[in-house]
Amino acid sequence: MQLLIKNAIIVHPASKLNGEKTDIFIRDGKVESIGTGLNAEGTDVFDAGGACISPGWLDLGTLTGDPGFEHREDFRSVTKAAVAGGYTALACFPNTSPAVDSKAEVQYVLNHSKNSIVDFHPVGAVSEGCKGSDITEMYDMHAAGAVAFSDGKKPLQDSGLMMRALQYVQPFDGVILNHPLDKTVAPGGQVHEGVMSTSLGMRGIPALAEELMLQRDIYLAEYTNSRLHVHNISTAGAVELVRAAKAKGVKVTVSVAAMNVACDDHLLSEFDSNFKVMPPIREEADFKALRAGLVDGTIDCITSNHTPLDEEAKNLEFPFADFGAIGLETTFGLTWMHLHDMMKINDLVKKLAIAPREILGLPVPGFDTGQPANFTIFDPEKEWTFSKNDIFSKSKNTPFVGWRLKGKVLAVVNNNQIWQLKGK
Repeated sequence: MQLLIKNAIIVHPASKLNGEKTDIFIRDGKVESIGTGLNAEGTDVFDAGGACISPGWLDLGTLTGDPGFEHREDFRSVTKAAVAGGYTALACFPNTSPAVDSKAEVQYVLNHSKNSIVDFHPVGAVSEGCKGSDITEMYDMHAAGAVAFSDGKKPLQDSGLMMRALQYVQPFDGVILNHPLDKTVAPGGQVHEGVMSTSLGMRGIPALAEELMLQRDIYLAEYTNSRLHVHNISTAGAVELVRAAKAKGVKVTVSVAAMNVACDDHLLSEFDSNFKVMPPIREEADFKALRAGLVDGTIDCITSNHTPLDEEAKNLEFPFADFGAIGLETTFGLTWMHLHDMMKINDLVKKLAIAPREILGLPVPGFDTGQPANFTIFDPEKEWTFSKNDIFSKSKNTPFVGWRLKGKVLAVVNNNQIWQLKGK
Protein backbone atom coordinates (compact mmCIF):
# COMPACT_ATOMS: atom_id res chain seq x y z
CA MET A 1 0.00 0.00 0.00
CA GLN A 2 1.11 3.51 -0.84
CA LEU A 3 -0.78 6.26 0.98
CA LEU A 4 -0.31 9.99 1.30
CA ILE A 5 -2.03 11.59 4.28
CA LYS A 6 -2.26 15.35 3.80
CA ASN A 7 -3.00 18.26 6.13
CA ALA A 8 -3.05 16.33 9.40
CA ILE A 9 -2.19 17.81 12.79
CA ILE A 10 0.04 15.45 14.76
CA VAL A 11 -1.10 14.74 18.33
CA HIS A 12 1.65 12.87 20.13
CA PRO A 13 3.00 14.45 23.33
CA ALA A 14 6.32 12.60 23.07
CA SER A 15 6.99 13.63 19.45
CA LYS A 16 8.94 16.69 18.35
CA LEU A 17 6.28 17.08 15.66
CA ASN A 18 3.47 17.40 18.18
CA GLY A 19 1.00 20.09 17.12
CA GLU A 20 2.39 20.48 13.59
CA LYS A 21 0.23 20.26 10.48
CA THR A 22 2.01 18.06 7.97
CA ASP A 23 1.79 15.41 5.24
CA ILE A 24 2.79 11.79 5.83
CA PHE A 25 3.79 9.42 3.03
CA ILE A 26 3.41 5.72 3.82
CA ARG A 27 4.88 2.95 1.69
CA ASP A 28 4.45 -0.76 2.42
CA GLY A 29 3.10 -0.04 5.87
CA LYS A 30 5.94 2.22 7.04
CA VAL A 31 6.42 5.96 7.28
CA GLU A 32 8.68 6.96 4.40
CA SER A 33 8.60 10.75 4.68
CA ILE A 34 6.98 13.56 6.63
CA GLY A 35 6.76 17.20 5.59
CA THR A 36 4.61 19.86 4.02
CA GLY A 37 3.64 19.86 0.36
CA LEU A 38 4.44 16.20 -0.26
CA ASN A 39 3.31 14.69 -3.56
CA ALA A 40 3.48 11.16 -4.89
CA GLU A 41 2.08 10.23 -8.30
CA GLY A 42 -0.15 7.21 -8.42
CA THR A 43 -0.57 7.19 -4.64
CA ASP A 44 -3.85 7.04 -2.77
CA VAL A 45 -4.43 10.33 -0.99
CA PHE A 46 -6.32 10.91 2.25
CA ASP A 47 -6.83 14.61 2.91
CA ALA A 48 -7.37 15.03 6.64
CA GLY A 49 -8.39 18.65 6.11
CA GLY A 50 -6.81 19.82 9.35
CA ALA A 51 -8.04 16.92 11.46
CA CYS A 52 -5.78 15.27 14.02
CA ILE A 53 -3.58 12.20 13.67
CA SER A 54 -2.23 10.29 16.66
CA PRO A 55 -0.73 6.92 17.49
CA GLY A 56 -3.39 4.26 17.01
CA TRP A 57 -5.57 3.73 20.06
CA LEU A 58 -5.58 0.56 22.19
CA ASP A 59 -8.53 -0.71 24.21
CA LEU A 60 -7.72 -2.58 27.40
CA GLY A 61 -10.08 -5.42 28.33
CA THR A 62 -12.25 -5.91 25.24
CA LEU A 63 -14.54 -8.94 25.08
CA THR A 64 -14.23 -10.49 21.61
CA GLY A 65 -16.60 -13.48 21.90
CA ASP A 66 -14.31 -15.80 19.96
CA PRO A 67 -14.02 -18.69 20.76
CA GLY A 68 -17.38 -19.86 22.06
CA PHE A 69 -19.57 -16.76 21.88
CA GLU A 70 -19.27 -15.94 18.19
CA HIS A 71 -23.03 -15.24 18.04
CA ARG A 72 -22.30 -12.18 20.19
CA GLU A 73 -19.04 -11.09 18.58
CA ASP A 74 -16.27 -12.58 16.48
CA PHE A 75 -12.90 -11.31 15.30
CA ARG A 76 -14.34 -9.88 12.10
CA SER A 77 -17.19 -7.96 13.74
CA VAL A 78 -15.10 -6.66 16.65
CA THR A 79 -12.52 -5.45 14.12
CA LYS A 80 -15.21 -3.41 12.36
CA ALA A 81 -16.39 -1.97 15.65
CA ALA A 82 -12.83 -1.21 16.74
CA VAL A 83 -11.78 0.72 13.66
CA ALA A 84 -15.04 2.68 13.64
CA GLY A 85 -14.13 3.72 17.18
CA GLY A 86 -10.54 4.59 16.27
CA TYR A 87 -8.79 1.54 17.72
CA THR A 88 -5.90 -0.20 16.01
CA ALA A 89 -5.27 -2.61 18.90
CA LEU A 90 -7.31 -4.57 21.43
CA ALA A 91 -6.11 -6.29 24.60
CA CYS A 92 -8.68 -9.09 24.76
CA PHE A 93 -10.03 -10.48 28.02
CA PRO A 94 -9.96 -14.28 28.46
CA ASN A 95 -13.70 -14.72 29.15
CA THR A 96 -14.38 -17.00 26.19
CA SER A 97 -15.34 -20.67 25.94
CA PRO A 98 -12.88 -22.21 26.41
CA ALA A 99 -11.20 -19.48 28.42
CA VAL A 100 -7.80 -18.22 27.31
CA ASP A 101 -5.99 -20.07 30.10
CA SER A 102 -3.14 -21.84 28.32
CA LYS A 103 -0.66 -21.18 25.55
CA ALA A 104 -2.89 -23.05 23.08
CA GLU A 105 -5.71 -20.50 23.50
CA VAL A 106 -3.24 -17.61 23.35
CA GLN A 107 -1.99 -18.95 20.03
CA TYR A 108 -5.61 -19.42 18.87
CA VAL A 109 -6.29 -15.71 19.35
CA LEU A 110 -3.09 -14.69 17.61
CA ASN A 111 -3.54 -17.11 14.70
CA HIS A 112 -7.21 -16.29 14.07
CA SER A 113 -6.60 -12.54 14.08
CA LYS A 114 -3.68 -12.58 11.66
CA ASN A 115 -3.65 -10.08 8.80
CA SER A 116 -6.22 -7.88 10.51
CA ILE A 117 -5.98 -4.09 10.48
CA VAL A 118 -6.40 -4.38 14.28
CA ASP A 119 -3.70 -5.94 16.48
CA PHE A 120 -5.13 -8.46 18.94
CA HIS A 121 -3.19 -8.87 22.19
CA PRO A 122 -4.41 -11.77 24.36
CA VAL A 123 -4.80 -11.31 28.10
CA GLY A 124 -4.29 -14.72 29.71
CA ALA A 125 -6.44 -16.01 32.56
CA VAL A 126 -5.07 -16.04 36.10
CA SER A 127 -7.12 -19.08 37.08
CA GLU A 128 -8.10 -22.15 35.06
CA GLY A 129 -11.36 -21.47 33.25
CA CYS A 130 -11.52 -18.08 35.02
CA LYS A 131 -13.09 -19.99 37.92
CA GLY A 132 -10.99 -18.37 40.62
CA SER A 133 -9.37 -21.47 42.12
CA ASP A 134 -6.39 -23.11 40.38
CA ILE A 135 -3.65 -20.86 39.05
CA THR A 136 -2.65 -21.11 35.37
CA GLU A 137 0.77 -21.49 33.74
CA MET A 138 1.22 -17.79 33.19
CA TYR A 139 4.85 -18.02 32.17
CA ASP A 140 3.94 -20.33 29.27
CA MET A 141 1.23 -17.91 28.16
CA HIS A 142 3.62 -14.99 28.49
CA ALA A 143 6.11 -16.80 26.25
CA ALA A 144 3.32 -17.52 23.75
CA GLY A 145 2.33 -13.85 23.49
CA ALA A 146 -0.02 -12.98 26.37
CA VAL A 147 0.49 -9.32 27.31
CA ALA A 148 -1.11 -9.43 30.79
CA PHE A 149 -3.10 -11.69 33.09
CA SER A 150 -6.60 -11.38 34.49
CA ASP A 151 -9.81 -13.28 35.03
CA GLY A 152 -11.40 -10.42 33.16
CA LYS A 153 -15.05 -9.94 33.99
CA LYS A 154 -14.69 -12.25 36.99
CA PRO A 155 -12.97 -10.40 39.86
CA LEU A 156 -10.46 -12.49 41.79
CA GLN A 157 -12.16 -13.12 45.14
CA ASP A 158 -9.45 -15.35 46.66
CA SER A 159 -6.76 -13.18 48.30
CA GLY A 160 -4.23 -16.01 48.31
CA LEU A 161 -4.70 -16.61 44.60
CA MET A 162 -4.30 -12.89 43.90
CA MET A 163 -1.08 -12.77 45.94
CA ARG A 164 0.37 -15.84 44.18
CA ALA A 165 -0.53 -14.38 40.79
CA LEU A 166 1.31 -11.15 41.60
CA GLN A 167 4.32 -13.16 42.77
CA TYR A 168 4.22 -15.40 39.68
CA VAL A 169 4.50 -12.52 37.18
CA GLN A 170 7.04 -10.50 39.15
CA PRO A 171 10.18 -12.16 37.66
CA PHE A 172 9.22 -11.22 34.10
CA ASP A 173 7.69 -7.84 35.09
CA GLY A 174 4.22 -8.97 34.11
CA VAL A 175 1.06 -7.20 35.17
CA ILE A 176 -2.10 -8.53 36.82
CA LEU A 177 -5.41 -6.87 35.92
CA ASN A 178 -8.28 -7.12 38.36
CA HIS A 179 -11.68 -5.47 38.51
CA PRO A 180 -12.29 -4.54 42.15
CA LEU A 181 -15.57 -6.01 43.38
CA ASP A 182 -16.06 -7.98 46.58
CA LYS A 183 -19.12 -10.01 45.64
CA THR A 184 -19.82 -11.02 49.23
CA VAL A 185 -20.55 -7.37 50.07
CA ALA A 186 -23.01 -6.95 47.20
CA PRO A 187 -24.90 -10.23 46.68
CA GLY A 188 -27.63 -9.80 44.11
CA GLY A 189 -26.76 -6.14 43.56
CA GLN A 190 -28.21 -4.57 40.42
CA VAL A 191 -27.27 -0.87 40.49
CA HIS A 192 -25.29 1.61 42.56
CA GLU A 193 -26.46 1.67 46.15
CA GLY A 194 -27.94 5.07 46.89
CA VAL A 195 -31.03 7.21 46.59
CA MET A 196 -31.78 5.91 43.08
CA SER A 197 -31.55 2.23 44.01
CA THR A 198 -33.89 2.84 46.92
CA SER A 199 -36.40 4.74 44.77
CA LEU A 200 -36.31 2.00 42.13
CA GLY A 201 -36.67 -0.75 44.70
CA MET A 202 -33.56 -2.62 43.54
CA ARG A 203 -30.67 -4.14 45.45
CA GLY A 204 -27.66 -1.86 45.48
CA ILE A 205 -23.96 -2.38 44.88
CA PRO A 206 -22.26 -0.20 47.52
CA ALA A 207 -19.05 1.69 46.88
CA LEU A 208 -17.64 -0.36 49.76
CA ALA A 209 -17.69 -3.51 47.61
CA GLU A 210 -15.25 -1.87 45.20
CA GLU A 211 -13.09 -0.09 47.73
CA LEU A 212 -12.57 -3.11 49.99
CA MET A 213 -11.14 -5.20 47.16
CA LEU A 214 -9.17 -2.28 45.79
CA GLN A 215 -7.49 -1.75 49.16
CA ARG A 216 -6.75 -5.49 49.36
CA ASP A 217 -5.14 -5.47 45.92
CA ILE A 218 -3.07 -2.39 46.70
CA TYR A 219 -1.76 -4.07 49.88
CA LEU A 220 -0.90 -7.21 47.93
CA ALA A 221 0.85 -5.26 45.15
CA GLU A 222 2.91 -3.45 47.77
CA TYR A 223 3.72 -6.69 49.61
CA THR A 224 4.82 -8.53 46.44
CA ASN A 225 6.44 -5.46 44.82
CA SER A 226 4.64 -6.48 41.65
CA ARG A 227 2.65 -4.59 39.03
CA LEU A 228 -1.10 -4.24 39.46
CA HIS A 229 -3.57 -2.70 37.06
CA VAL A 230 -6.92 -1.90 38.63
CA HIS A 231 -9.44 -2.32 35.85
CA ASN A 232 -12.31 0.19 35.73
CA ILE A 233 -12.82 1.93 39.04
CA SER A 234 -16.08 3.80 39.57
CA THR A 235 -16.17 5.53 42.97
CA ALA A 236 -14.76 8.70 44.49
CA GLY A 237 -13.27 6.63 47.31
CA ALA A 238 -11.44 4.43 44.80
CA VAL A 239 -9.85 7.50 43.22
CA GLU A 240 -8.53 8.56 46.64
CA LEU A 241 -7.17 5.09 47.40
CA VAL A 242 -5.29 4.96 44.09
CA ARG A 243 -3.99 8.50 44.54
CA ALA A 244 -2.59 7.59 47.96
CA ALA A 245 -1.08 4.32 46.68
CA LYS A 246 0.70 6.06 43.83
CA ALA A 247 2.05 8.72 46.21
CA LYS A 248 3.43 5.88 48.32
CA GLY A 249 5.20 4.34 45.32
CA VAL A 250 3.04 1.23 44.88
CA LYS A 251 3.27 -0.15 41.33
CA VAL A 252 -0.37 0.46 40.50
CA THR A 253 -2.10 1.80 37.41
CA VAL A 254 -5.82 2.22 36.91
CA SER A 255 -8.44 2.61 34.19
CA VAL A 256 -11.99 3.91 34.02
CA ALA A 257 -14.78 2.94 31.64
CA ALA A 258 -16.10 5.63 29.30
CA MET A 259 -19.67 5.23 30.56
CA ASN A 260 -18.59 5.96 34.13
CA VAL A 261 -17.20 9.38 33.23
CA ALA A 262 -20.22 10.30 31.11
CA CYS A 263 -23.23 8.98 33.02
CA ASP A 264 -24.68 8.96 36.51
CA ASP A 265 -27.39 6.80 38.01
CA HIS A 266 -30.31 9.18 37.37
CA LEU A 267 -30.31 7.61 33.88
CA LEU A 268 -31.62 4.40 35.46
CA SER A 269 -35.03 5.94 36.14
CA GLU A 270 -36.45 4.50 32.91
CA PHE A 271 -35.19 0.98 33.70
CA ASP A 272 -33.17 0.80 30.45
CA SER A 273 -31.24 -2.45 30.89
CA ASN A 274 -28.53 -1.15 28.55
CA PHE A 275 -27.41 1.04 31.44
CA LYS A 276 -26.94 -2.08 33.56
CA VAL A 277 -23.17 -2.39 33.43
CA MET A 278 -20.30 -3.46 35.66
CA PRO A 279 -18.96 -1.40 37.29
CA PRO A 280 -22.32 0.30 37.76
CA ILE A 281 -22.82 3.93 36.86
CA ARG A 282 -22.84 5.78 40.15
CA GLU A 283 -23.76 9.12 41.71
CA GLU A 284 -22.81 12.55 40.39
CA ALA A 285 -20.11 12.94 43.06
CA ASP A 286 -18.45 9.76 41.82
CA PHE A 287 -18.25 10.67 38.15
CA LYS A 288 -17.00 14.15 39.09
CA ALA A 289 -14.21 12.50 41.09
CA LEU A 290 -13.43 10.17 38.16
CA ARG A 291 -13.14 13.13 35.80
CA ALA A 292 -10.86 14.92 38.24
CA GLY A 293 -8.76 11.75 38.52
CA LEU A 294 -8.33 11.67 34.75
CA VAL A 295 -7.28 15.31 34.66
CA ASP A 296 -4.69 15.06 37.45
CA GLY A 297 -3.24 11.75 36.21
CA THR A 298 -4.47 9.50 39.01
CA ILE A 299 -6.40 7.51 36.40
CA ASP A 300 -4.09 6.32 33.63
CA CYS A 301 -6.39 5.26 30.81
CA ILE A 302 -9.95 5.04 29.50
CA THR A 303 -11.53 1.79 28.34
CA SER A 304 -14.58 1.04 26.23
CA ASN A 305 -15.70 -1.74 28.63
CA HIS A 306 -16.96 -3.41 25.43
CA THR A 307 -19.25 -6.26 26.49
CA PRO A 308 -21.32 -7.63 23.59
CA LEU A 309 -24.47 -9.50 24.61
CA ASP A 310 -27.22 -11.08 22.55
CA GLU A 311 -30.83 -9.93 22.61
CA GLU A 312 -31.90 -12.81 24.85
CA ALA A 313 -29.45 -11.74 27.55
CA LYS A 314 -30.29 -8.04 27.47
CA ASN A 315 -33.88 -7.47 26.36
CA LEU A 316 -35.31 -8.52 29.72
CA GLU A 317 -36.72 -6.92 32.83
CA PHE A 318 -33.89 -5.03 34.51
CA PRO A 319 -33.19 -7.49 37.37
CA PHE A 320 -32.89 -10.41 34.93
CA ALA A 321 -30.72 -8.74 32.28
CA ASP A 322 -26.99 -9.44 32.14
CA PHE A 323 -24.47 -6.72 32.95
CA GLY A 324 -22.76 -5.05 30.01
CA ALA A 325 -22.88 -2.73 27.01
CA ILE A 326 -20.91 -2.42 23.81
CA GLY A 327 -18.64 0.60 23.72
CA LEU A 328 -15.93 0.57 21.05
CA GLU A 329 -17.82 2.81 18.62
CA THR A 330 -18.81 5.42 21.22
CA THR A 331 -15.89 5.73 23.66
CA PHE A 332 -14.11 8.65 21.98
CA GLY A 333 -17.19 10.73 21.19
CA LEU A 334 -18.74 10.04 24.59
CA THR A 335 -15.68 10.89 26.67
CA TRP A 336 -14.59 13.91 24.64
CA MET A 337 -18.12 15.32 24.82
CA HIS A 338 -17.79 15.36 28.60
CA LEU A 339 -14.07 16.09 28.99
CA HIS A 340 -13.23 18.60 26.25
CA ASP A 341 -13.64 21.56 28.59
CA MET A 342 -11.46 19.91 31.27
CA MET A 343 -8.47 18.51 29.38
CA LYS A 344 -6.53 18.95 26.16
CA ILE A 345 -6.69 16.54 23.25
CA ASN A 346 -3.04 15.60 23.94
CA ASP A 347 -4.10 14.35 27.34
CA LEU A 348 -6.97 12.28 25.93
CA VAL A 349 -4.61 10.65 23.43
CA LYS A 350 -2.39 9.67 26.36
CA LYS A 351 -5.38 7.90 27.93
CA LEU A 352 -6.42 6.14 24.71
CA ALA A 353 -3.15 5.32 22.95
CA ILE A 354 -0.04 5.80 25.06
CA ALA A 355 -0.81 4.75 28.65
CA PRO A 356 -2.49 1.44 27.70
CA ARG A 357 0.60 0.38 25.79
CA GLU A 358 2.93 1.48 28.58
CA ILE A 359 0.91 -0.60 31.06
CA LEU A 360 1.24 -3.66 28.81
CA GLY A 361 4.88 -3.03 27.89
CA LEU A 362 4.09 -2.54 24.21
CA PRO A 363 5.89 -0.04 21.95
CA VAL A 364 4.04 3.22 21.33
CA PRO A 365 3.65 4.01 17.60
CA GLY A 366 5.47 7.11 16.43
CA PHE A 367 5.98 9.35 13.44
CA ASP A 368 9.67 8.81 12.70
CA THR A 369 10.60 7.64 9.22
CA GLY A 370 10.98 3.88 8.98
CA GLN A 371 8.48 3.19 11.75
CA PRO A 372 5.34 1.14 11.11
CA ALA A 373 2.37 3.35 10.29
CA ASN A 374 -0.10 2.82 13.13
CA PHE A 375 -2.36 5.86 13.29
CA THR A 376 -5.82 7.11 14.18
CA ILE A 377 -7.17 10.13 12.29
CA PHE A 378 -9.97 12.02 14.02
CA ASP A 379 -11.78 15.33 14.17
CA PRO A 380 -12.21 16.43 17.81
CA GLU A 381 -14.58 19.26 16.84
CA LYS A 382 -17.05 17.17 14.84
CA GLU A 383 -20.41 16.77 16.57
CA TRP A 384 -22.64 13.93 15.44
CA THR A 385 -25.56 11.80 16.53
CA PHE A 386 -24.94 8.13 17.20
CA SER A 387 -27.43 5.95 15.32
CA LYS A 388 -28.08 2.24 14.76
CA ASN A 389 -26.19 2.57 11.46
CA ASP A 390 -23.06 3.40 13.47
CA ILE A 391 -23.13 0.03 15.27
CA PHE A 392 -20.71 -2.47 13.73
CA SER A 393 -20.71 -4.98 16.56
CA LYS A 394 -22.85 -8.10 16.14
CA SER A 395 -24.49 -7.15 19.43
CA LYS A 396 -26.60 -4.00 19.75
CA ASN A 397 -26.68 -3.53 23.53
CA THR A 398 -25.98 0.18 23.83
CA PRO A 399 -28.00 2.96 25.47
CA PHE A 400 -26.46 5.70 23.34
CA VAL A 401 -28.51 5.53 20.14
CA GLY A 402 -29.76 9.06 19.56
CA TRP A 403 -27.12 10.67 21.79
CA ARG A 404 -25.18 13.69 20.56
CA LEU A 405 -21.42 13.06 20.69
CA LYS A 406 -18.36 15.25 20.13
CA GLY A 407 -15.37 13.92 18.22
CA LYS A 408 -15.48 11.69 15.15
CA VAL A 409 -13.02 9.08 13.91
CA LEU A 410 -12.25 9.56 10.21
CA ALA A 411 -9.75 6.79 9.49
CA VAL A 412 -7.26 4.33 10.95
CA VAL A 413 -4.06 3.05 9.38
CA ASN A 414 -2.27 -0.10 10.55
CA ASN A 415 -0.65 -3.26 9.21
CA ASN A 416 -0.40 -1.81 5.70
CA GLN A 417 -4.18 -1.26 5.58
CA ILE A 418 -6.52 1.70 5.87
CA TRP A 419 -10.11 2.00 7.05
CA GLN A 420 -11.90 5.25 6.44
CA LEU A 421 -15.28 6.65 7.24
CA LYS A 422 -17.75 6.31 4.38
CA GLY A 423 -17.99 9.49 2.39
CA LYS A 424 -14.66 10.77 3.69
